[in-house]
Amino acid sequence: MKIKAAVLNAPNTPFSIETLDLAEPQVGEVRVKIVAAGVCHSDYHLLTGTTQHPLPVVCGHEGAGVVEAVGAGVSRVQVGDHVTLSWTPDCGECYYCRKGKPNLCETYTEPIWAGTMLDGTTRVSRAGEPIYLYCGLGAFSEYVVVPEQSCVPIRKDIPLKVASLVGCAVATGVGAVIYTADVNPGETVVVFGCGGVGLNIIQGASLAGARTIIAVDVNADKMPLAREFGATHTLISDGDNDSIIAQIRELTDGRGADYAFEAVGITGLQELSLAVVRPGGTAVFAGLSAMGSSTNLPGALLTREEKTVKGSYYGTVNPARDFPLFIDLYIAGKLNFESLISKEYRLEEINEAFEAMLTGSVARGVIVFD
Repeated sequence: MKIKAAVLNAPNTPFSIETLDLAEPQVGEVRVKIVAAGVCHSDYHLLTGTTQHPLPVVCGHEGAGVVEAVGAGVSRVQVGDHVTLSWTPDCGECYYCRKGKPNLCETYTEPIWAGTMLDGTTRVSRAGEPIYLYCGLGAFSEYVVVPEQSCVPIRKDIPLKVASLVGCAVATGVGAVIYTADVNPGETVVVFGCGGVGLNIIQGASLAGARTIIAVDVNADKMPLAREFGATHTLISDGDNDSIIAQIRELTDGRGADYAFEAVGITGLQELSLAVVRPGGTAVFAGLSAMGSSTNLPGALLTREEKTVKGSYYGTVNPARDFPLFIDLYIAGKLNFESLISKEYRLEEINEAFEAMLTGSVARGVIVFD
């Protein structure tokens, strides 16, 4: 079938809206009509070339839609199901899946980052040549064919444009707090970066019962929303790290925070995150850094002050378990999804959506399909 999608043909070039060919789902695969797809900074790393990926590629890894067709052997979903897409499908049988870490599934990680299905091929093509899919999804497209493990069925009383955000921003942010870090009631939290992931870290910390939640960003316009999501204090960074450290210590009884979350993927902020946690505290890196980047973490400080550094990949979530849970919490009024959506865009406006993301004028832009 013919589909319309946003294609990245080369780094540092705009998305091109093109008509592509989509093959039928094969064994264990599902075709989904995409209703909405979130615009995330991780996709921008492909535009700049800081994330290496086979090209041409359809980006978009945060989406939701309706199942239209299933291949042989599919049992997780059926035609008509509403689904949120997961960019960490899991086999359920490998070492990491058996260890309760399906987000690190060794069966799917390699082909997903190669932009293909498990067999190394793609279901999208242009004039007979393969088009790759970012995170194995390619949600900036009218339709996708994905592994059934990438489809998480959800209740139908939530708007799909809202449900789309669960597949990345919500899972990565809320999951980092409750699963990666396991923040406890009464503890203190600092969040560097108040974009889509950062706001969800903030509301995850609020959900966990954190006593003090300090939001830090360079953009003062983001602070009202940070407070809406649960920040108790907001700090504007002007590049003076010593001042930020001093202010955070003043707000945390002079010791530093129990947890600091870096939600941007900037190495300097990762180093600052370690500096602001108390002895025995934990710095969590939830933002995706550029490939090949490195972070200077002082070993002597880690040893003498028993500080911990943890990576958080997809919030350490189990999508099949946690996506429906997060949606139930939204329905119950305990998580806020709707305020994340600052603006809706048509697919043809995708380059405009990324420009708005870079200026910091939106929490999350969402591409909405007819």
